[in-house]
Amino acid sequence: MSFLDIVKSILPLVVVLALLFGVLLLVRKYSVSMTGRKLRNLKVDVLHNQIILPKKYLSFVRIEDKILVLGISENNISVLQELDYKEIDEGGFDIQKAKPNFIDILKQNMGIR
Repeated sequence: MSFLDIVKSILPLVVVLALLFGVLLLVRKYSVSMTGRKLRNLKVDVLHNQIILPKKYLSFVRIEDKILVLGISENNISVLQELDYKEIDEGGFDIQKAKPNFIDILKQNMGIR
């Protein structure tokens, strides 16, 4: 096997790899998400998770200016309700502050203020 035979056998491999790399660059450059806009700057916060049963949760998730109440099981995620964050914030309901901590409950029960 001569040097020319080795080059002839490796050259198609190099060409195919270069074409695949070019296609990868094109897909990355012109890919669009399902909603038609890039989702890189999307603000997502998990506000609270509550276990209902083993492997079943109720979760409050803030996405931009919406709060989604999600039912999460082992095989499924369901949107139970969609709330507007601005309405909840103006109403004074804060999911993070809705659950009192242990120290406050202990002080309240012992009569210490």
